[in-house]
Amino acid sequence: MHRTRIKICGITRFEDVAAATQAGADALGFVFYPPSPRFVTPAQAGALMAAMPPFVTPVALFVNASAEEVAAVAQQAPFALLQLHGDETPAQCGQIADRVKRPFMKVYRVRPDTRGTDLLEYEHRYRSASPWYQGLLLDTFVDAYGGAGKVFDWSLIPKELAPRVVLSGGLSVQNATEAVQRVRPWAVDISSGVEQAKGIKDAQKTAAFVRAVRAADAHPAFVESEPSHDSSNP
Repeated sequence: MHRTRIKICGITRFEDVAAATQAGADALGFVFYPPSPRFVTPAQAGALMAAMPPFVTPVALFVNASAEEVAAVAQQAPFALLQLHGDETPAQCGQIADRVKRPFMKVYRVRPDTRGTDLLEYEHRYRSASPWYQGLLLDTFVDAYGGAGKVFDWSLIPKELAPRVVLSGGLSVQNATEAVQRVRPWAVDISSGVEQAKGIKDAQKTAAFVRAVRAADAHPAFVESEPSHDSSNP
């Protein structure tokens, strides 16, 4: 059984660190993009990261930041993974990651006219550009940067790419089980779907989201997409 990894993004409070990790989150995301309502300063993030237990990954989200800006954050907030959410080119991503010696995920914001071949080509470009590349996070395109809270068409994701991606965009307690069963991603990423208000997580929603993902892990995908001879594997 594949265990889908879970990232809770936009953490701003100690109680949310505790609730997310107790629920079983594998990673917590910290937003270093000042226009975001979930923005935290390096000092705030550093204190929150210090409260995280072992084997939970702190992820730093940046939008079009320079390598120097990212390095300055790393001095106070020892994140383990970069999430680059802007218009960073493959070369820029590689430069930033090399500057701070951290692997990076690149975000692709999926449009209605996006094709599966676009996603495969995008992944190839970033993977080829840097040994620090670690994965692709798929979110829904909106005019503003950051979480859109909207679902995109999951059928756009090529079957050969799905097991490597982080699925985001409009996930919630209500659709998490279906999303994981249909896509079978490596991981899922949620922010607004487990909030009381922007930047304020809801412990009950967080725990329910984790349970919904685990329910998908424990059961086969939809019958029409599964081989009939083995219903135990995704």
